[in-house]
Amino acid sequence: MQVFALIGASGTGKSHRASYLAFKHNIPLIIDDGLLIHGSQVMAGKSAKREATKIGAVKRAIFHDDKHALEVKAEIKRAGADKILILGTSVKMAHRIAERLNLPAPQKIITIEEIASPRAINKARELRSKENRHVIPIPTFAIKKDFPGYLIDPLRSFWGKNHREDTKKVVIERSIVRPIYSSLGRFYIAEHVISEMVGFVAAKVPGVSRIRKIEVISKPDGASLEIEVNIYYRQNIPQVLQEVQRVVKEVIEHLTGFNLHSIQVTARRIDLPADLQDEPTA
Repeated sequence: MQVFALIGASGTGKSHRASYLAFKHNIPLIIDDGLLIHGSQVMAGKSAKREATKIGAVKRAIFHDDKHALEVKAEIKRAGADKILILGTSVKMAHRIAERLNLPAPQKIITIEEIASPRAINKARELRSKENRHVIPIPTFAIKKDFPGYLIDPLRSFWGKNHREDTKKVVIERSIVRPIYSSLGRFYIAEHVISEMVGFVAAKVPGVSRIRKIEVISKPDGASLEIEVNIYYRQNIPQVLQEVQRVVKEVIEHLTGFNLHSIQVTARRIDLPADLQDEPTA
């Protein structure tokens, strides 16, 4: 595997430029702040921006936790990609991340100064200093607005592989976020957003007739869910409820990279399928 590294001090706009760099060099995988990102999705890992302290964020970013490192290593192997981009504040950090993930040492080192103007770097530093704004190279469908207290605004850029010819242009969408350890305060979950996502996923589970209620309990590093559903007649109720738990946790955490601490699913009513409702009574 060919390993690229993008190096720059904190707040210089590495994550903002990562998607462009990956597009330019046809790099399918990005390692950024504890997350493994493939295209527009979080494939594995946990975001350092979710940590309660800066020390915890640093440990998360360098995959200090063995379980975290094993999860990401397994997904990198499964992806079978030939290139990966590691973001780091120093060459030493990039080498440390590569070592923790059993990757070759970075063969191509790119500094933020090579791909961003001094003006752009200063602007990024100003935004970080004044507003503590961070960029995650994931689009808005992967991290919804106000979802677990992270997203501020979507950010779109237009890139082309040949700017002079103005040929093919692509839109790269990212997300501007503030981490939990921000001095500007804690954040909340926009309940209507997570409820819509959870409701959509849970309704797809075979045996579920209707989603009656979804309650979101916001926590500093994630959320807990309480879901009430109707179940179709003649279904194995415990099995259906367990499947709702499994699917909701798997899909929501996969798309966002955030933690769902607990998911409680309760059956409130048994519904007859339409074909049984039409049967004549004796």
